[in-house]
Amino acid sequence: MAGNTYGTLYKITTYGESHGKALGVIIDGCPAGFEINTQHIHKQLQRRKPGQSAIVTQRKEDEAFEILSGIFEGKTTGTPISVMIRNTDQRSRDYSHIAEKYRPSHADYTYDKKYGLRDYRGGGRSSARETVARVISGAIASQILAEQGILIRAYVDQVGNIKMPNLTSIPSETEVDKNIIRCPHEETATEMIDFIKAIKKQGDTVGGAIKCTVSGCPVGLGEPVFDKLHAELGKAMLSINAVKGFEYGSGFDAIHMLGSQHNDAFRMENESIITDTNYSGGVQGGISNGMDINMRIAFKPVATIIKPQDSVDKSGKSTIVDGKGRHDPCVVPRAVPIVESMAALVIIDMLLRNKVIKA
Repeated sequence: MAGNTYGTLYKITTYGESHGKALGVIIDGCPAGFEINTQHIHKQLQRRKPGQSAIVTQRKEDEAFEILSGIFEGKTTGTPISVMIRNTDQRSRDYSHIAEKYRPSHADYTYDKKYGLRDYRGGGRSSARETVARVISGAIASQILAEQGILIRAYVDQVGNIKMPNLTSIPSETEVDKNIIRCPHEETATEMIDFIKAIKKQGDTVGGAIKCTVSGCPVGLGEPVFDKLHAELGKAMLSINAVKGFEYGSGFDAIHMLGSQHNDAFRMENESIITDTNYSGGVQGGISNGMDINMRIAFKPVATIIKPQDSVDKSGKSTIVDGKGRHDPCVVPRAVPIVESMAALVIIDMLLRNKVIKA
């Protein structure tokens, strides 16, 4: 299986399955001499972990991680960093009923046809549990970015048809984590939470959207023609399980605007060139322009529902797939740190390519 590695200079390779013994990541190209706070890694994993509230899957994993190499006396050594997390609460028996069946909108059929076999226990390698490795590597990257004055903040802004008002400033992490849905608008958050609980009782699921802002980025990140900054961010976000859409800046709203409305006028402020508006989303010509990089990521409803569904088995015969196990009624609360991590991986890789940070 190819495609388990991401990045050019700051390169990560993830390994492990949902119901295997462990998952982990090997980070190659992390520059030496940076102090790493393991509590920050722990905090990000706690924000992603299952079982953290009534509106997520009730699988219980404490997400204890072990750093095997690459960090000595609290600092990166420049050698490959290896981090592992052992699985502790697998219930593989919950999936025995679909060993020969294909679940609708899952990777069961495509994995089976591509590889000739599949790990049906929680989806194996296709499970979103793989993202613990991304969060670990992103948590390390984000600490290095913070030393460069770069901040990444994501939050839930929509669940189903419930959408929060646009914010005039970037919320703090405290504001984002004030409620279990990670929406920094209390009234909307309450409505979202009640809606997800109602959907869960019905045995169904619902999608949502996450907004993410990267602030403090220098001008010049991005490598046209094929490695444009927004293209790399798009690839990173679309590689996350359940993501169905990505937009940056004005996104699809640009369709409804005229060029005279959409163009971002330049002006000087404190001896720096900035723009009056930011429809470009901080990226012009595939290169960062120094303004905030704004993006929005759409997540589909989780494919596993606790309702009978029509399908076929491996022989092509019609069958019914019964929903069992522990699953998220809405994935977006746990996806916030995943989005932040993937953004961090893109930005640190671009900084290294631009030699803003020396490898």
